[in-house]
Amino acid sequence: MSTSGPPEAAREPVEPQRAGSDGVPLPKPPAHRWGLGAYLLAEAVFLGTNVLLVLPFYVDGGDGRPPAEILLLSLILPTMMAAGVALLATRLRGNGPRIDLGLRFERSDLVRGLAFGCGGLALTIPAAALWAQVVGPDAASSAVGELFAGQRVGVPLAIGVFLVVWLVAPVCEEIVYRGLLWGAVRRHGADRWWALGLTTLAFALAHFEFSRTPLLLVISVPIALARLYTDRLGASIIAHQVNNLLPAVSLCFMLTGVLN
Repeated sequence: MSTSGPPEAAREPVEPQRAGSDGVPLPKPPAHRWGLGAYLLAEAVFLGTNVLLVLPFYVDGGDGRPPAEILLLSLILPTMMAAGVALLATRLRGNGPRIDLGLRFERSDLVRGLAFGCGGLALTIPAAALWAQVVGPDAASSAVGELFAGQRVGVPLAIGVFLVVWLVAPVCEEIVYRGLLWGAVRRHGADRWWALGLTTLAFALAHFEFSRTPLLLVISVPIALARLYTDRLGASIIAHQVNNLLPAVSLCFMLTGVLN
């Protein structure tokens, strides 16, 4: 009699059954009732909010150069609005963000997030240098860096930009992509690897930095792997924040004139 287990391809990680405070297993939560429509709505809110913030500076003789305060608002408000749509969708048509999006943190998420984030940096730093050689330094620079190019602001505003890029944006983006879109893809029957691939591609394309899309794909893969192997957003948020730390520091120094 064969004692071998099921083939490796058929094995899926089994989520541990939840238990109440008395140790009695809790019933499995019902499937959520939101899908790709919720993700598309979140993206529409993101784009619409961006347009409303910057459009006045491109019409009626505007020079298309919003002040730094508006640029900071355009960094934080659209992504927070999109994340808000994701959270609301899970409240109205699901089981809440903790269950539907995996928006929870455990002690191990810090270690795993740092591991995936630092491993990602080991890939993305040389990849960024190589890509700059291929397309040129201007084409390889980020859209955020280009938006703030030439701007000089006070230290409080520069710190605000630093905190948004380093801490706030990763939380909101993970909620939208590795939370809302990931859950929508899984709801339509795709396995976890399809969810990883599709959310990675969507994340890279949604930045609208098409000269940097291959680099954004490299950046996104370790973050998505943190989501895949923990089944939570905690580790992917930490990995994303690790990835954003150096760009946030550089942007802060540029805005205060320390770097040109």
